[in-house]
Amino acid sequence: MRRIALATCAALPRLEPDDQLLLAPLAARGIDAVPAIWDDPTVDWSAFDLTVVRNTWDYIHRRDAFLDWARAVPRLANRAEVLTWNTDKRYLRELEAAGLPIVPTAFVPPGDRVAVTGESVVKPTVSAGSQDTLRLGDEDAVHAQVARLHAVGKIAMVQPYLADVDTAGETALLYFDGAFSHAIRKGPMLLPGEVKDPDLFYAEEISPREPSAAERALGDRVVAYVTQRFGTPLYARVDLLPHGGEPVIIELELTEPSVFVGYADGAPERFADAIAAVR
Repeated sequence: MRRIALATCAALPRLEPDDQLLLAPLAARGIDAVPAIWDDPTVDWSAFDLTVVRNTWDYIHRRDAFLDWARAVPRLANRAEVLTWNTDKRYLRELEAAGLPIVPTAFVPPGDRVAVTGESVVKPTVSAGSQDTLRLGDEDAVHAQVARLHAVGKIAMVQPYLADVDTAGETALLYFDGAFSHAIRKGPMLLPGEVKDPDLFYAEEISPREPSAAERALGDRVVAYVTQRFGTPLYARVDLLPHGGEPVIIELELTEPSVFVGYADGAPERFADAIAAVR
């Protein structure tokens, strides 16, 4: 029997509930899957045939240590090279340069100032689970939040708030081993003036979704780009927002995304098949 580690964080030592749905399908494929905390010094990662990154959601506070860990793990999916690229949201620039439509984004390093027009979303370039992400309607508030991020050494990113999300929601497309598996809808998460301080992530309103032809086509293009750049990812989540009647990329999740296998028939088995195929 093969033995793999499902990497998680200390706050979720048994994995979050959605990822627990993988254990039985993996066992049925002759794989003993063991949750393991990524920064636990007692774990011997070389004892596993493969380590799959899952719920390592606290890495944003120690990104350098997390990437050092990833580079030291003998057999890791997704690979450390992919995680290095994906854990800084400036990868969006590269996607845009490749002709893939993204939410208009200004990256603001310390010392710089950004022009603000209308309601905006401000967040750091290293973030997960919508932490340190605010929706702000006042120019002074945007500049103040950017300054707060700069004060702790972070690069800020400022995006216009795309109001279509209030009714349409966000679409997340899930891919395993480069193949489309399923999609979900996320309800709008950022209410005006609301300040949240989650330990790991915001609670989300999730439901199954059938993606539009345009959403599916864009998701396929994004995964094709990643495959050309790095090789086929074991897992990928492409998050899209509606903008002017067309989808645009808000995030490309290749590090530790929720994959929502509980929201689609056969999704746990499809992910388990993809993991079993890694040699």
